[in-house]
Amino acid sequence: MASVIEKRRKDGRTYYYLVESARVDGKPRIVSQQYLGSAAEVAEKLAGAQAGTPIRSQHKRFGDLAAVWSVLERLGVAEIIDAVVPRRADAGATVGIYLALACANRVVAPCSKLGFADWWATTAGPRWVKLPAAALDHRRFWEAMGRLGEADLHTIETELGRRIVTEYDLDLSGLILDMTNFATYIDSGNAKAPIAQRGKAKQKRVDLRLVGLGLVVTRDGAVPLVWHAYPGDRPDVTQFPRLLDELTTRYRQLADRVEDLTLVYDAGQNSAANHEQVEASGIGFVGSLPPSDHPDLLAIGRTRYRNVDADQFPGLTFLDTTVTALGVTRRAVLTHSATLHTAQARGFDQTLAKAQRRLGELTERLARGNTRRERATVEADIAAICKPRWVADVMTITLTGEDPAGLRLSFAVDRAARAALENRLFGKRILFTNRDDWPVADVVAAYRSQAGVESGFRQLKDPHVVSFSPMHHWTDQKIRVHVFYSVLALTVAHLMRRQAEQARLDMSVRELLHELSGIQETVLLYHDGGKGRPRAQRITTDMSASQRELAELFDIQRYAPTR
Repeated sequence: MASVIEKRRKDGRTYYYLVESARVDGKPRIVSQQYLGSAAEVAEKLAGAQAGTPIRSQHKRFGDLAAVWSVLERLGVAEIIDAVVPRRADAGATVGIYLALACANRVVAPCSKLGFADWWATTAGPRWVKLPAAALDHRRFWEAMGRLGEADLHTIETELGRRIVTEYDLDLSGLILDMTNFATYIDSGNAKAPIAQRGKAKQKRVDLRLVGLGLVVTRDGAVPLVWHAYPGDRPDVTQFPRLLDELTTRYRQLADRVEDLTLVYDAGQNSAANHEQVEASGIGFVGSLPPSDHPDLLAIGRTRYRNVDADQFPGLTFLDTTVTALGVTRRAVLTHSATLHTAQARGFDQTLAKAQRRLGELTERLARGNTRRERATVEADIAAICKPRWVADVMTITLTGEDPAGLRLSFAVDRAARAALENRLFGKRILFTNRDDWPVADVVAAYRSQAGVESGFRQLKDPHVVSFSPMHHWTDQKIRVHVFYSVLALTVAHLMRRQAEQARLDMSVRELLHELSGIQETVLLYHDGGKGRPRAQRITTDMSASQRELAELFDIQRYAPTR
């Protein structure tokens, strides 16, 4: 609540302040104070007198933070969390406020909790989130995070999913499932975080412990609905059953018929047990099969293929058939993409050229006759050079001699085998589905929608906006909370991008946040020459046409300064 108060100084003069009060630890406290001046100065301002010349200015981050906060408030994030985890009497803020702040920071300027207070001071956020300075200490964040158990997070995620779907009217008929992992800097000797394990690092950081993340997102905007954190040394395929169970349970809470759901996933989730669970769940699915596992389909001549849709999928042809795989016989759509064919051919030629270069170097070394390497060692070297996919299939290699000095190597590319390989494999995919009545174009579109979840994973690995890193947490419990608000940050960002796209503002998440970040708040500071604090006047910076559209779209004017 705002009010005007007067203060009398030692010199006997009275000055006035505009203050805002709020309850802190259950007691009324002044959380914001703005100097207005003496009675004469207030009268001059009311009469329209000029403020004078500012002595300095400050610039605060406003547009991107205000837009993110508007989405968090629209979803009621703090209220949902606080309904599950009540506030402690001695806490500086509710758990919901702390996690909403952490989420907002993840979206616009990811930093550690230790650096949060410094970052927050550079923003306009303190105007509409009234907190005492002590409440932003990093230890208060950690205490709030410690209040959330795994069961609490599950309850919160369920209610948030319901709120997201209803508030933004998301289409749930198609969902996409995928998994990845994130590198952490958790010490190898730390036994308090068994969820962080060394495994197959998708960021190529084999020296770091990993945390796995399974994600289910909507085809409508790639908005996350279900997520699951798991130890980074476990294969993705082993986590599929839990995600599917959680997904079908959540879906039944949001929609009438689970049979209306179509789940899209890639071949990395394939196993007989997983597919048996999919079939038993009654949902629709669109997946894929490794082409090399079905040579009978690959042997079908491309003269039998037909065009999918020249406008929607230029250069894509198909053959609609059936296949027996994963214990069932289902519809198979065998496709050939001219674009994929060209890319695979180019990539294979580069791989083949590298192998030829290394084989040439080995040939020259052996020809000099001064090597001490045994035949078995040289054969192992040749096998390592030819290990990349398909290289061994098209190379003819001859190694003669038995003793090191007599070893000789010759090699050549079998052009006929190279041409046969390209004709058989390149550009082809086998899509696997139980949606027998769908047009082929719909099956292809569903499978290609996996790009949405893949873009989400790439976004979480962007260190600048909507980032999973940095993560400075050392226990499983806090890692799970970190995953929660990191995925929530991705959810907020994708809801914003979807909302902008519906308003015909087609931007990536990074472009959208960059445009909004250009809307800043300028604080002009005036001084009358006395000993009092300078007066402040706050205004927002000028906006471009697209910035004005975004400001209106996310209603950030309600957070704009009024004086």
